[in-house]
Amino acid sequence: MSFDLIIRGGTLPDGRQADIAIQAGRIAAVEPGITAEAAEVIEATGKLVSPPFIDAHFHMDSTLSYGRPRVNASGTLLEGIALWGELKRIQSREDIVARALDYCRQAVAKGVLAIRSHVDVTDPAFHTVEALLEVRDHLRGVLDLQLVAFPQDGWFRAPEGERQVIRALDAGVDVVGGIPHFERTMADGTAAVRAACRLAAERGLRVDLHCDESDDPLSRHIETLAAETIACGLQGRVAGSHLTSMHSMDNYYVSKLLPLIAEAGVAAIPNPLINITLQGRSDSYPKRRGMTRVPELLAAGVTVAFGQDCTKDPWYPLGSGDMLDVAHMGLHVALMTAPQQMRQCFDLVTTAPAQVLGLEFGLEKGRRASLVVLDAPDPVEAIRLRPARLVVVSDGRVVSRCEPAHISPPVF
Repeated sequence: MSFDLIIRGGTLPDGRQADIAIQAGRIAAVEPGITAEAAEVIEATGKLVSPPFIDAHFHMDSTLSYGRPRVNASGTLLEGIALWGELKRIQSREDIVARALDYCRQAVAKGVLAIRSHVDVTDPAFHTVEALLEVRDHLRGVLDLQLVAFPQDGWFRAPEGERQVIRALDAGVDVVGGIPHFERTMADGTAAVRAACRLAAERGLRVDLHCDESDDPLSRHIETLAAETIACGLQGRVAGSHLTSMHSMDNYYVSKLLPLIAEAGVAAIPNPLINITLQGRSDSYPKRRGMTRVPELLAAGVTVAFGQDCTKDPWYPLGSGDMLDVAHMGLHVALMTAPQQMRQCFDLVTTAPAQVLGLEFGLEKGRRASLVVLDAPDPVEAIRLRPARLVVVSDGRVVSRCEPAHISPPVF
């Protein structure tokens, strides 16, 4: 028997050593010592072979736009939103496409093969939606781009906000989005959560809301989101992104909230790099980290996936497209330094986001043959070193290669 591709001698994230045989875009075998021939053999002895990295939360319509129309002087979420409001009125569809493709090339080289990107549907010209639909089609077969209809200026607060969400879904956008804490009142935010969940239930779609991205402990739309998920029968298809207000909530209230989120099957998507940068800006000292309660959510049985959120845009001046940077920061901020916790942070940028996005990734026989060979021996060392991605395979095809760095050690 002959295969299209064999990865020999790699170390899987669980520590097993195995060869991986690939045929017709699928994993045909995962076992030690595969002796069959293949059109191509990649020697991965001693190297970590992982499922692809997945970014569960990103904004591709604004990426790589840093400094346009000017820099975010305060570093706050609200100034970033205001700057984006100016940029989206002057950018062209072609500009969005070019920046998005540039970013995706960087991300794929880092082993990212799926991204969930929120696309602002309140752009009156609709350039954002049209551009990212074009990008999604262009990347098909290399990177899975899942789009969220995101009314940045509010479901009710933005003129025609709800209508624009529906227009985007009709155009082929995949997921229903929202931003309830940005509505004019708490009551409007509650109504927006309910409207989003009911629209998703009617259309058989997933939901991913920017939820409680605030330092205000009384921003509690996640409670409504969990309740509406149950009421609409959406268990397992809903995510609350950010959830930063939970960082500041009363512990007793959180003890009630966590089981409700778990019961509803709502996933949590923190964005460590951005949450710790945008939150706590009004604090003197001590300054809050702002990221949601990741270990507690995991202990309650909630699915958690990390997101990159932003790269060089009105909200964040840095970012590299590397999900290991995100895992590295998340580990530090969440104080997840026990060995198993560090290993779990690797899952939060690989297997967990695949579950949240409903993607068929993994290293089991029969799964899509998408994987990454890293110049590291195990997941914890991968987070520590953020090493070269030696080979990136998407649906059975090598889409990126990188030679390992050869550095002569200092002589003492």
